[in-house]
Amino acid sequence: MQNFDYHTPTRLIFGKGVVEKLPEVMAQFGKKILLTYGGGSIKKIGLYQKVKELLKDSEIIELSGIQPNPKYNPSVLDGVKLCKENNIDVILAVGGGSVLDCSKAIAAGACYDGEAWDLISYKVKAQKALPIVDIITLAATGSEYDCGGVISRTETNDKIGYMDPVLFPAVSFLDPEYTFTVSKKQTAAGIADAMNHSIEQYFVEDTTLLNDGFCESMLRSLMQNGRLCLDNPNDYTARAEMMLACTYGCNGILSLGNSMSGWPCHGIEHALSAYYDITHGEGLAIITPRWMKHILNERTLPRFVKYGINVMGISPTLPNQVIAERAIDATYDFFKSIGIPMHLREVGINESRVDEMAHHIAVNEGLENAYAPLTEKDIKEILMASL
Repeated sequence: MQNFDYHTPTRLIFGKGVVEKLPEVMAQFGKKILLTYGGGSIKKIGLYQKVKELLKDSEIIELSGIQPNPKYNPSVLDGVKLCKENNIDVILAVGGGSVLDCSKAIAAGACYDGEAWDLISYKVKAQKALPIVDIITLAATGSEYDCGGVISRTETNDKIGYMDPVLFPAVSFLDPEYTFTVSKKQTAAGIADAMNHSIEQYFVEDTTLLNDGFCESMLRSLMQNGRLCLDNPNDYTARAEMMLACTYGCNGILSLGNSMSGWPCHGIEHALSAYYDITHGEGLAIITPRWMKHILNERTLPRFVKYGINVMGISPTLPNQVIAERAIDATYDFFKSIGIPMHLREVGINESRVDEMAHHIAVNEGLENAYAPLTEKDIKEILMASL
């Protein structure tokens, strides 16, 4: 059991109609609000209008157009500028994880006199950030309950996971009904993203029975309820459990006392979506089974056996090597069965930049410290196997 120092200050408000509490929640932070969101989805489902009505007595400045794989330029820079010019008191992020990730970087940058990239790239540590409230409309990233976000800088092909204790949202509103209209593509990608959060915290050196149980039940829940969500998008019970499972993904609950995860699949996928701007969850689903095959050896075999029996339901009477191989195949088959393209070529990636990406990952992601250490050669082999 590893030592830890754990604190999660975010208030979760979960369930049908909880957004009605928005005025009383926002009132504690001030009247000047930066409202951040992406495209038109929150307007189509009536949430934008609902928020504006509930906060009619506040002064609202808007930042729209935040993209998946949120961009430092223009979104973070524009948001920081708006906060400083308008003396913003609080940020209200309405949308999916990308909107919230971007809002976290804005919140820190608004309280810093220098270039916001200094904070994102860990050149400088943030001393404070504006408070953040969010209304999540996509179950996937878990950003609503953690202190991190991922920001892309297109001109340098950098995609950085930025984490700092000042970035925890103050309050997160989670109403599963706002996820009913999420497309099958994005629902499936969200399932894959959340599953990877659990998988990458499960495959570590030092583990506990308690945390193994958390990860295993989260994975079973995501697979079962994810299928139900895809079959019937308006299944409230399935959407609710999937949303809560996603929320638990990255705030540390799954790994307290365990060794730290090196996040190898995320490290590799960050390059894919930085270079090609692909959907994050799809990239993870493509990479993960190939990473699993690559690291399966005598040392990692017991972990795969436990995963195969307790998550994938494979018979414990089979030889260990067979259990492990079937577990990896079952992971691939599940992602494929929910409609995710399972080859990089299917999402527009060929071998032309594999060497460049493998080098970028090896230099920037620290995967030599992962559960199964990865060299540049290993990374290239995983990428080539994923084509």
